[in-house]
Amino acid sequence: MKQSKRLYLSGLSLATLLLLSGCVSTDSNGNPTGLVWNLLGQPMSNLITFFAENQGLGFGLAIIIVTILVRLVILPLGIYQSKKAAYQSEKMNYLKPILAPIQERMRNASSQEEQLAAQQELMATQKEYGVSILGGMGCLPLLIQMPFFSAIYFAARHTPGISEASFLGIDLGSSSLVLTAVAAILYYFQSLLMMVGMDEEQKKQMRAMMYMNPLMIGYFSMVSPAGVTLYWVVGGIFGLLQQAITNFIIKPKIRQQVEEEMKNKPLKPVQGKVKDVTPSAAQSIENKKQNRNAGKQRSR
Repeated sequence: MKQSKRLYLSGLSLATLLLLSGCVSTDSNGNPTGLVWNLLGQPMSNLITFFAENQGLGFGLAIIIVTILVRLVILPLGIYQSKKAAYQSEKMNYLKPILAPIQERMRNASSQEEQLAAQQELMATQKEYGVSILGGMGCLPLLIQMPFFSAIYFAARHTPGISEASFLGIDLGSSSLVLTAVAAILYYFQSLLMMVGMDEEQKKQMRAMMYMNPLMIGYFSMVSPAGVTLYWVVGGIFGLLQQAITNFIIKPKIRQQVEEEMKNKPLKPVQGKVKDVTPSAAQSIENKKQNRNAGKQRSR
């Protein structure tokens, strides 16, 4: 089950990268094209140009403003996703007294049958108390957010004028070590903040993600113009704020809600139905006869 969750998270990260790199293509003249660009990217690019040139704010501030506007638009989806994940996490913590012994039996099982029995019991108990195997990580809110992230990424990369502009002395058309370092640090602290309140077992599962996200952002910042890295910096700040809201406002309320829901429901493991894979005595005798007959025919 832990392996399935890791595979889910890895697949989600890979899907995000593929979306960011492949959903917008360029034509023979190097201009962006595609459904996501036409519906979202081009309007965002026009908005960046409006703030930069029509309002005289410059392309650096324009990227910051548009990124903030986009993040505010999709913030309700992010909060909804955080609530779902927090609800499942708090319920898992509440059920730890009955789930932990079952998980221990799974780890120390001496036979496949024993491990299967413990696994079935764990799944039945989780189902009984409404706990999701993937911890409430629904795909739909994430999938809805991805095109917006992709569109602002390509708007920051392809909007005419950004490559010749500068912001606070930083050339937006070239990579910036300063912005790269800031972006990586922000996403590292966001990962740390996500682990606040987790037990040691959950922290072990999240540790790989804690390092992978900053390294991934750092690498892509190194090979991208500073205009794109500036978008990631603003997104990192916004992500920190959203995670702080989750940790210090949403989670305490969810914890109280779970306690109220479970107050009158006794905690006890649920026995799962395990299919008996042990062959019966009659089947064993029949198999032996078939093996003996097959041996006699080969000897002839």
